[in-house]
This record gives sequence, C-alpha cells and structure tokens, in this order.
Amino acid sequence: MSNRFYDFSASLQQLEQQNLYRRRRIVDGPQAVELQVEGRRLLNFCSNDYLGLANHPDVVAAFRSGADRYGCGSGAAHLICGHSSAHHALEQELAAFTGRERALLFSTGYMANLGAISALVGRGDYVFEDRLNHASLLDGGLLSGARFQRYRHADSEDLQAKLARAQGRALIVSDGVFSMDGDVAPLPELVRLADACQAGLLIDDAHGFGVLGRNGGGVVEHFGLSAEQVPILMGTLGKAFGTFGAFVAGSAELIEYLIQKARTYVFTTAMPAAVAEATRAGLRLLQAESWRREQLQALIGHFRRGAEQQGLQLMDSATAIQPLVVGDSGRALAASRQLADLGFWVGAIRPPTVPAGSARLRITFTAHHSLQQVDALLAALGKVLR
Repeated sequence: MSNRFYDFSASLQQLEQQNLYRRRRIVDGPQAVELQVEGRRLLNFCSNDYLGLANHPDVVAAFRSGADRYGCGSGAAHLICGHSSAHHALEQELAAFTGRERALLFSTGYMANLGAISALVGRGDYVFEDRLNHASLLDGGLLSGARFQRYRHADSEDLQAKLARAQGRALIVSDGVFSMDGDVAPLPELVRLADACQAGLLIDDAHGFGVLGRNGGGVVEHFGLSAEQVPILMGTLGKAFGTFGAFVAGSAELIEYLIQKARTYVFTTAMPAAVAEATRAGLRLLQAESWRREQLQALIGHFRRGAEQQGLQLMDSATAIQPLVVGDSGRALAASRQLADLGFWVGAIRPPTVPAGSARLRITFTAHHSLQQVDALLAALGKVLR
C-alpha cells in the first residue's frame, strides 16, 4: 500500500526488538486449572478466575437456561429495549451483596470506569489517581476533562498534599487490589482524606470481590468499612464471579445519575441476558461456598512459604495475585517460555502494563489448584530462575 499512514512495520519491529511484542495464544475448551493451549496441556497459573466458577456446572446451566428464555443478543441498549428481567434481578442482587441501595450493570469494566468517572467530574474539577491504577481508571480520568493528577502509589501523604492544593470539586480514584502488584489500597486512609476534603471516592474492586472479606465482599468488607464511607464501588464480573461484564454500586441517587449521564451506559448494547443469569448463579455460589476463599488463602500461604524457602523474591501481596519481578522484559519473556516448556502457563507482564524495569511473572491462583500443583510450580520456578 502506497499510503504511508498504514505502514506499521517499523513500530512493530521496534516492539519485537524491545521484547514488548504481544501475542495471543489459542485455548481450546473451557477455563480450568489445566488448559489445552495450541496442542499442549498446560497448568494454568495466569487466570483471574479466582474461585473457579467460569466453568461451574450451575453457572453453565444458568447461562444455557437464560439463552433458552432470552435468546443470544439483548437487541439494544438498556434504555431502549435491552433491559431484561434478568438484568434487573442481577442489579438488585448485586446491590444487596454490596450493601448498597442500587447497582448498575455495564458491558465491561473498562466501560464502567470510563462512564462513571466522566459522568462524575469534568472541566474545572479535579481527579486524583493512584499511579498504579488500572488503565481504564487512568483513561477515565484523562477523558473526563477534569484536572488529572496521579499520586505516588498507596501514598496517602502525597495524595493529601495534592488535595490541599485543589480548588474545586475533587474525586479520588483507586484500585482496591492492584492487578499487577497484588497489594491492597490503603482504603481507610483514602476514606479519611475524602471525608476531610469533601471529595468523592471511587474504588475499583475488580480483583477483591469474592476473594477478600469473610463473605467475599471485597476490600470494603476486608477493612470493615461501610457503604457511606465508600460511596462509589465498581466491580467486574469476569474474575471471581466467573462470567463477564461489570457494575457500579452506590446510592439510589448516584445510580440514577449514572443512568442519565454515563455515556458508556447510555450508548452501549446491554450484555446478553443469559450472561446476567449465569452471573446470578455465580453470585450465589460466591456467597454460599466459603471453602473457595479458604482454599485460595491456603494455596497463597503455601506458595509464599515455598517461595521464601527457595529465595524467590515475591512482591508483598496477600491476594491471589503473586508477582515475581525479574526486571528485564527479555528475561521475563524467556522465563515464561521456559515454564511453558515445563508445562506451566505463567504470564510475562511487561511495560507499558508495568513500569519500565519491573517486568514480572504474574502468578495467579484459583480455588481449584492443588497443593501438589503449587509445589510443582515452585520447583519449575526454581529451575528456570536459577
């Protein structure tokens, strides 16, 4: 093609040379601890299906029943004719689960964050975000038109100093559990600052729901905080819930405001109702089967003790996300490939997903892993990283 606009070869070659090129791998079959990946069986240590619900028989049956009742597509946006009784019931159940008046479904977590942030703040306002927030939160802040500032990771003193200089409405935005580090936001401090500065507070608990808290209520339950203290709570359904989509939960007035103002809600086709029915089944399992969280915590503790014995330097995380920083992108990629040769799928996370010089193996666990599989992974890591 003669039009130089479409010549991407130099950029792609540069990514390859920098060990930053990303490739998809084809999985055949449902999500599970063991996956069929391009003709090979691999033990899966890179999934966000933390409670092992993505292929649970009850969830699959609910999806199938939902498709029989509602068909495949929702046909339109929620505000036209796409809002089914399944969607409505799921919103009510998510509101009850989070202890809030209402919840609002979004088609993806990215859309939930973009829609909520851009609806809540705009030109003349301020938005303050943790430096390690998920891309969807950062993009939401940038696209809102508000004055966008990032504070040092989990540093409430830096945030306080920045808030003190703000003149106008402000929104504090943070992940609950940081997806690439696995650590938990200092939520009590964020609550204190939001209250002292009369700022809004939005928490994205995509990786906390189902995993943290006695009942799986996430980071808010983990810290024993109330709905009034954390007024805007976002969660995704494609991780511990085992399905797809996202929601924002809060006061009735907040949700009504988002229905009117969140462009990614107003102008998007609703998720299929069958997915909503499957999520309702996943939510019931998440609440009823506490053994899944207990098993997950046992696996995490076992892995961290084994890693310490081997001298593996894990990041400080008590969640299902256990990153092992190796620094160089090429080394991380090579380690991931060597682990695959040994039968383990562990993702190599490289910039720009993580800061330069902090490429890592992002190891994740689900409730369906066994202690024997964790020990096998530890042995493989020791062999590869030595």
